[in-house]
Amino acid sequence: MNRSHRLRLAVVSLAVVAAAVGVTASSTGSAASTVTRPAYVPAIKHVFVINIENKGYDATWGPTSAAPYLSQTLRSKGVLLNTYYGTAHNSQPNYVAQISGQGPNLQMQLDCQLYSQFVQLGTVAPGQALGTGCVFPASVPSLPTQMSAAGLSWKGYMEDMGTPCRHPALNAQDTTQSAHVGDQYAVRHNPFMYFTAITSSPTCAQDVVDLSALTTDLAAVSTTPNLSYITPNLCNDGHDAPCVDGRPGGLASVDAWLAVWVPKILASPAYQADGMLVITADEADSPVSDASACCGEGPSLNAPLPGIVGLGGGRVGALVLSHWTSGGTWSTTPYNHYSLLASLEDVYGLPYLGYAQTSGLNRFGLDVYNNWKPA
Repeated sequence: MNRSHRLRLAVVSLAVVAAAVGVTASSTGSAASTVTRPAYVPAIKHVFVINIENKGYDATWGPTSAAPYLSQTLRSKGVLLNTYYGTAHNSQPNYVAQISGQGPNLQMQLDCQLYSQFVQLGTVAPGQALGTGCVFPASVPSLPTQMSAAGLSWKGYMEDMGTPCRHPALNAQDTTQSAHVGDQYAVRHNPFMYFTAITSSPTCAQDVVDLSALTTDLAAVSTTPNLSYITPNLCNDGHDAPCVDGRPGGLASVDAWLAVWVPKILASPAYQADGMLVITADEADSPVSDASACCGEGPSLNAPLPGIVGLGGGRVGALVLSHWTSGGTWSTTPYNHYSLLASLEDVYGLPYLGYAQTSGLNRFGLDVYNNWKPA
């Protein structure tokens, strides 16, 4: 069976499912609406998120970790969420989950080798676009579009991106799937490029930029966005080992990169005033090693097994640093990438999107903000 025939069959099958469950083609609510910040959330105004690649909890945070700066030095400054999980395999859907609450489909689980347009057949609860493909239509909301509508600023900082808002042509092959010397940028680790509302915006080139812009932006509170979403290149995020440029890669290169960039963030006026830094991994090492899940989001019509052989992306852990967290502490509360999205929406006073709406999903509370006493 050829590829076009398989795609037609997939679309037809999804159409049948859509008819059976009575989905609608509406979007998932107004991005401009706001809600009251929960009383247990401190007055955080600037959040920094860093993802490393394909690292299970034990490898990153265990006693033999090859990243001592992360697992010891930074660990001593923040709270370790030791029951934090990825939401899918492979990489791409985990990044998308963090900024939209959308679950994966087959193309996303295959890391979107083709930068294909998402063919949407409708919307099913909780706020899931039903269909197939990678680049969501403008009607599918995301955290950045919520923030822009609410007058909040955000930026994606992508190492080796070079040209701002860089992505393949629609329905073209993604040539960034493999690293090249001098260009180790990966579109699949840049979730903003999978939302038409972002890529078609005239401000995309100002909002999704090369990592080199971060140093200048950190110089003042006024130039630091409310959300700074930071992605190292394929060597510095630990994905490749060894790297195409001869460096070791893996956690060794992760640690060296963090030792350069994290001190800049922690010393910045915005972080010092009201900042929070979250460091996590997109997924565990592989579907075979760990496809476990937490938090009840379950399978979707687009992907019965989000983790390919299981329900999730495995246990990865996350570290949270802020003035409102105590160093060297931990939380055993189950969290995942949808929890992170919901927690950011709590910080910014925004309604929950997609799987961030899941009943019983944990959001960051006083177990994370454990150096904070609400009035």
